[in-house]
Amino acid sequence: MLRMKKDVLIEIKGVYKQEGDEDEIELFTTGSYYKRNGNYYIAYDESEATGFDGTHTVLKVEQSDKVTLLRTGTAKSQLIVERGVRHQCHYDTGYGPMMIGVSGDRVVSELGDHGGRLEFAYSLDINTLLASENAVYINVREQA
Repeated sequence: MLRMKKDVLIEIKGVYKQEGDEDEIELFTTGSYYKRNGNYYIAYDESEATGFDGTHTVLKVEQSDKVTLLRTGTAKSQLIVERGVRHQCHYDTGYGPMMIGVSGDRVVSELGDHGGRLEFAYSLDINTLLASENAVYINVREQA
């Protein structure tokens, strides 16, 4: 059982589709990984490359069907991605906060006590109008 925080290497690939256009971003960073109350947590600091410099991000993975992304610092946001469920979430665009709908399409967790893989896909809507479709792929492995 994973009891203490581990230093990990985190590889994140995000794919965003909006009005027929597709954009992809990849991030390699270090962070911490731990398990608490049966849930896995991946935590890291954002950088200029992601556009969220000065922001700390924590991903909470519950069982295998729900991921909560919590950002604190310069950009405060909370997104809940749960397969088959639409959540109203607080999102800071950098120009100001707004409420958005987050509909979870897929959550696949192969996380274990030594790291692993997490994948989730969701749609964002503003006033029920589709804003973007998103997929996130994360690999977590212990630092040597």
